[in-house]
Amino acid sequence: MQSQKDQFIKYLQKNGRASATILAYSKDLDQLIEYLAGAGVVDSKSITTDHLEGFKQNMKTQKYTLKSISRKLNSVKSFFKFLVADGAVEISPATSVTHPKYEVAPPRVLSPLEYRALRDACRDDARMYAIVELLLQTGLRIGELAGIQLQDISLEKSNLKVRAYESHEARRVPLNKTAKEAIESYVKERPKTKSTTLFITKTGNPFLIRNIRTAINRYFRIAGVEGAKVNDLRHTFIVEQLKAGVPIVELSHMVGHKRLSTTEKYLEFLNGNKTEPRKIKISEL
Repeated sequence: MQSQKDQFIKYLQKNGRASATILAYSKDLDQLIEYLAGAGVVDSKSITTDHLEGFKQNMKTQKYTLKSISRKLNSVKSFFKFLVADGAVEISPATSVTHPKYEVAPPRVLSPLEYRALRDACRDDARMYAIVELLLQTGLRIGELAGIQLQDISLEKSNLKVRAYESHEARRVPLNKTAKEAIESYVKERPKTKSTTLFITKTGNPFLIRNIRTAINRYFRIAGVEGAKVNDLRHTFIVEQLKAGVPIVELSHMVGHKRLSTTEKYLEFLNGNKTEPRKIKISEL
């Protein structure tokens, strides 16, 4: 099974799945293989639905959350779907294994008081201030922000080229006055380096995703904003744009959602205060 799992991972990589998704699938399947080995099952053709139901129950016994169990089962189902397509097994034993039901927590949206406090907290740090403003004013994913190159920015045309990031396509997003001013202030203080990555460390190396996340979380604490994560800046941008009346199709493209339904989920935050659609314009938070 280990070799089949390795083939599945290569298949995911070939098809451009996100690295985080691939890593999760790999760990989930390693967990399944270990569980089955303990039950004396090492051949994928010998795996039954009862074995997978046992795996599911074992995760419940180990106190995994229902959300985690559901995600791991999705990995298992995808793996067996691959094996069927590859001819390794005739029928997937995972088909009738059901996902546990759980409630999905709604996106965390920062209040005006919270995002203003975050801004104030990092105002004296030109780099972090520019990062926070870009996330708030464009709704970029943190990976997209980390990948911005100097040549991607057009202050004259007031837009930014967002490079293809893992499974997400490249696109252009507007830059408003607030975002442009934050970028300009940071670039004036940006260390001299051969690197063309916009956000860099003091030694001139690219500012990595994990370090950006750590830095923003630190400023959340300084600002006294509790229970917030980096991606909540993206949630906040989307909701603020909907409140401003930005057409949902335009907004969906702007933030790089693959499905319009993903953007539509944010409509519930409007509380009936929807404005009439108008020509797209990025509001300044």
